Amino acid sequence: MPPALKALFAQLAGWACAILLARAGWLPPGIWALAGTQALCAMVAAVAMRSARWWLLIHAAFAPLLVVAGRADIAPAWYLAAFMLLLLVFWTSFRTQVPLYLSNHATIGALAALLPAGRPVRVLDLGSGTGSLLRGLARLRPDGRFDGVEAAPAPWLLSRLLGRAADRISVRRGDFFAESWASYDVVYAFLSPVPMARVWNKAAQELAPGALVVSNSFPIPGRRPDEVVEVGDGRATRLYVYRVTDRRASK
Repeated sequence: MPPALKALFAQLAGWACAILLARAGWLPPGIWALAGTQALCAMVAAVAMRSARWWLLIHAAFAPLLVVAGRADIAPAWYLAAFMLLLLVFWTSFRTQVPLYLSNHATIGALAALLPAGRPVRVLDLGSGTGSLLRGLARLRPDGRFDGVEAAPAPWLLSRLLGRAADRISVRRGDFFAESWASYDVVYAFLSPVPMARVWNKAAQELAPGALVVSNSFPIPGRRPDEVVEVGDGRATRLYVYRVTDRRASK
């Protein structure tokens, strides 16, 4: 079931549960009791449908925020503005199940240490977000070329604006699975568990032997990493490093 449809069902189940409990007299009077019960029931329904954990926060906040907005007499145009902003930022997240993750400075330094030394290097960032990783690597490796592909309009535009002065950075808007990865030495991914098997299949088919696939936090299912780098930051980030050795053996 698509994640957005799971969320809709969870919300409907939450409201049905809360209304039934209220009519049965099992809830104290007042809108906050109804909203809190709805949030709790929606979270339980989301867990039952095995929704991603970050959906639980949305379900927990949705009904209470509706109450707050109603009591604050917020104009309807603000709801539309908030929806448009979320759409521009997250865009395909509901379909791909890949949230917007940002790589921190410690991770950028750890990834830079993994790049091949002594020669120019080409790096591709899958879902490059605001381009912070690309800009950090460009400062640490002035001999490299750093490309990113981002689907969401707002992060892509911001990355273009922030990186416009760097001639060694290129950020394209689109689907990174639709592009060729054959010319890259390193492919970096900070996505989610969902697309990682597909990432490896494409990398094994297109990357040259010796190229690296580096995944932040999410290992490739069914494959043992060649190296695991403990970044040592506050997130306890791990970089899973996979080396393409032979295309036939890597499939």
